[in-house]
Amino acid sequence: MADDRNFTLKIITPDRVFYEEEVSMVEFNTIEGEVGIYKDHIPMTMIIAPGILTITNGEEVSEAALHAGFAEVLPDQVTILAEIIEWSAEIDLERAEESKHRAEERIKEHAPGTDMKRAELSLKRAVARIEAVNK
Repeated sequence: MADDRNFTLKIITPDRVFYEEEVSMVEFNTIEGEVGIYKDHIPMTMIIAPGILTITNGEEVSEAALHAGFAEVLPDQVTILAEIIEWSAEIDLERAEESKHRAEERIKEHAPGTDMKRAELSLKRAVARIEAVNK
């Protein structure tokens, strides 16, 4: 029997349906800050910022690194169109740490021609991956 406090969470990437199940809560970062969504949330859309996506289903909690995309929130469903999302088991920690180091160096050096927004986004994505693995 379905819990009447649950809603459908669907996460879609260009490659696959990453996740589609009934959940009790989902949390993720947006460009406005971190949000937590329960059933019967007011309808809205949001732009996703890099960070950890946390899915709560009763006592079970799952986390993934969510990098970019859009979210549509309806009272009984949340749909996330993600450019990239990864379970911690899918992340190469060594590669993420190297990416973090490269991004930090680009930001620190601030050499002419360096795309600072791209470097900052790379840093945020690397940090999200590292956090997802280390949680």
